[in-house]
Amino acid sequence: MTSSEEPNAPGWVAIVGGGPGDPGLITRRGWQLLTEADVVVSDHLAPLALLDELERTHGRTPRVIDAAKYPGGRSMPQEVINEHLVDAARTGANVVRLKGGDPFVFGRGLEEVWACAAAGLRTEVVPGVTSAISLPALAGVAVTQKDLAQAFTVVSGHVPPGHPDSLVDWGALARSGATLVVLMGVRSMPAIADALLAAGLGEQTPTVTVIDGASPEVEVIRCSLGELGAEASRFRPPGVTVIGAVAGL
Repeated sequence: MTSSEEPNAPGWVAIVGGGPGDPGLITRRGWQLLTEADVVVSDHLAPLALLDELERTHGRTPRVIDAAKYPGGRSMPQEVINEHLVDAARTGANVVRLKGGDPFVFGRGLEEVWACAAAGLRTEVVPGVTSAISLPALAGVAVTQKDLAQAFTVVSGHVPPGHPDSLVDWGALARSGATLVVLMGVRSMPAIADALLAAGLGEQTPTVTVIDGASPEVEVIRCSLGELGAEASRFRPPGVTVIGAVAGL
């Protein structure tokens, strides 16, 4: 993708999944587009070290717009993020929306595609390595294993069980026999544990929670499901929790 050479022609927008935070885990295509970007609209979980590498290796310093959404803190509304993407591209800039993980796994990337498409902008989506499987893997946890788990379910814990906005059937998940991978569930984990226990998932079911999984501050907390509610007081975002037999390996 290259910008048109016409004066005032719009640029392009690339919605790029940056992976779980380690700059080495971005895709080759994602890095290529980053080297061509005039503007980077970034999440706080994106691999921001890539911006320093970009300056060292390519002599480029794109304008950076901080679109971070911090749990319980400063948060740029999605509508404002969409406006930044559209407005920058309309000036002729090539824009990379640099996101953590994969843009279509609880990343609201599709809303950004819709906004750009409605504005008539050329848009590309670059999948990323999702934290749902990569952060457990970096901690030595496989979400599937022969004879233990033939399926895994990735679920958002942003809305706790029992909340009127919840779309998750926690009882069905408890009975599924699948590994459960919970993203964005740090604050809801006591309620999630209670819901799974109430639905019949055993108290001794192993769990593992990976905090800051792709950083030097990584912390891995293992406990049983029966202990999970109490242990959750030690958790901090970003965290990924794996629940099921594989967590005990």
